[in-house]
Parts: sequence; structure tokens; C-alpha cells
Amino acid sequence: MSGVLARRLELLNERYAETGPLSIISAITEEEFAPGKVALVSSFGTESAVLLHMISRIRPDLPILFLDTGKLFGETKRYRDQLAKLLGLTDVRSVTPDPERIKDLDGKGVLWSQNPNQCCEIRKVEPLARAVAPFDAWFTGRKAFQAATRAKLPVLELAEGKFKVNPIVGWTKADIDAYFERYALPRHPLEADGYLSIGCMPCTSRVAPGEDARAGRWRGTDKVECGIHLPGGQPVGA
Repeated sequence: MSGVLARRLELLNERYAETGPLSIISAITEEEFAPGKVALVSSFGTESAVLLHMISRIRPDLPILFLDTGKLFGETKRYRDQLAKLLGLTDVRSVTPDPERIKDLDGKGVLWSQNPNQCCEIRKVEPLARAVAPFDAWFTGRKAFQAATRAKLPVLELAEGKFKVNPIVGWTKADIDAYFERYALPRHPLEADGYLSIGCMPCTSRVAPGEDARAGRWRGTDKVECGIHLPGGQPVGA
């Protein structure tokens, strides 16, 4: 991290540490970064509608990057289409893996069961790195309450020279639920069936009462992140 970027990160976190999400989104998209240099990366998961709705109120034409790994639930892709139409989001972009990488490393489609880190690398980390390359900053919907690994997240981070902005990082589950109710936002169709954090189909399971919301991701392993949000932005590796 260069000294200039580090100082800017420090100043931005000081400026927006106590600022509400809508004000953060507005400032980041309209003041802090050049036009066309900010995007949102969204999984269209169980809580994604909140940040997507906020974006739609300020910049419905903001690029929305959606990682279509080739292993997603059909319900997630249909939910993406439903929310994009409902919220009037005009620039939802599906980001897909390099087919040659898939052919070379996961020709049988079972890499997730043999080497989940490498599977995430070629299906998520590499495609996202290409997708965010034109941007200087991107929004995420991460919240501190979601997992122990996210408990100390700041509003802004730096990864690979790009600013990652977490405008609702301080929100609680109750805040999320209240927002859904206030704006009558539709829920992800799998949430009612016990899927509280939804990623790729083979690596996502139901969450039992009292478990961490992300306990159903890569269950039975010590893996807790796909790699796109590891500290410092480093890849998960092979």
C-alpha cells in the first residue's frame, strides 16, 4: 500500500466513520471518486436487497457486478433478475470465469469437492479481479455481525490498490430486517428454507438455529471466505 493511498484511506475512514449509508453512497459516487469509477459487487444473497435498494435511490445506473460462477442456485439468478427489475437497476453485469481456466482445471466440475480454494480462485477471485480493474472503488454489503472474521471491518478498506466500501458494516440483523419490512423488499427464496448465507450450490448448506449466519458455507472445513474479501485482498491460492 502506497503512503498516498494509506493516508487517503485514513482520511476517508475518519470522514465517514459515523456517516449513514445513504450519505456514504452519495459521497463515494458523486464526490470522492471520478464518474464511472465506482461499482457495487453483489451476490444477490439473503441481505443484498438492502444495499441494492439504497443504490437504486441514489444511482440506479451504477454498475452492479454479479459473480456467476457456474455453480449458483437457480433461485439466486432468478432473484437477481427480480430485484434488478423491481429496483430499476439498469447496469447489472454478470461476471463469469474464464472458460479455458475451467476447462483446464475443473473439466469435470468437481473441483469444489477436491480443492475448494482453487475452485473459488478460478470461479470468483480471478473473474472479479478482471471485473473491478476499470474501477477505483467498489461497494460491498458486508456487515460486522455476519461472522467473527468480519467483526472489526472498517467503513473503507484497501485491496490491490482499490478502495472497498462497506456502507452498512455497522448494521445489525435487526436493522436489516427492519429495512426489508419498511420498503417491502422481497426475500431470497431460499432464506425461509434455512439458507442464511448463500453462495455456490455445492458449498452452501442450511444453518441451524443459533449458528453463525455463515456456518453453512463450506461446512465441515476450516474455510470461511471465498478469497475476494481476505485481508489485504490476497487470493486464496491453490
